[in-house]
Amino acid sequence: MRGSSDTYIYRTGASPNTRVAISQKNRVYSTPYTTQQPVLKQVGVLSTFDWSESRAVDPVRGVGFGDHIQELVPGVTDAMALTLNRTLLYTAGIAQELGYSGGVDGLVRSLRHHRWPFDIQNELVFSELVSAEDVASQVLVQTQGVDGQLCLITFFEACWLNSISVSFPGDSAIVAEDAAATCTDVTDGTSVYGNDPNTYGDFLESGNNPILQPGAGSRLYSSAGGGALGA
Repeated sequence: MRGSSDTYIYRTGASPNTRVAISQKNRVYSTPYTTQQPVLKQVGVLSTFDWSESRAVDPVRGVGFGDHIQELVPGVTDAMALTLNRTLLYTAGIAQELGYSGGVDGLVRSLRHHRWPFDIQNELVFSELVSAEDVASQVLVQTQGVDGQLCLITFFEACWLNSISVSFPGDSAIVAEDAAATCTDVTDGTSVYGNDPNTYGDFLESGNNPILQPGAGSRLYSSAGGGALGA
């Protein structure tokens, strides 16, 4: 899916204009292996692209205060997990799509041959309807595609593959590749780390802040509702 010719495999179909986000307008970009200048290109023939993360939330209780949670304390967030399920092409496997010199491009055949991490950019492309009527956001940018539509970017930085599998079924002609990766960080692709509310860091304005916006978030954390510990 890396060429620009108008053969059937490179064509892009139409997508309906809806307010609901649809998978046809969700694009995944990587930097494929090349001996020339690397550039972001859309990953083709993806059947599934998933991401997920989690963290523990631990309850704090006090002896002598009955069966009651005084406060919930968020723990350390686990690394973001990515899943890419893709149809195998003769000249382009998932390793090559992610920048490794595998398949017809080189010697890489195993995870043990991966010496450097990779980045992935996910674009949720907005429909023309939503772009024209509803959008007034500073975080939206134009897509990497030639159409120049507005999109919401999620950038997965310094990812490593932790599993990869290929299935050659006896009752189906299509060969599927399944890959799972773990990424170091997740951002919007353009913002930086700093010390103000519009940057990533300890002062990030994440919303639900009753100090800056009375009435937002939980009433337990507002001056009217008392502290989370009942103080």
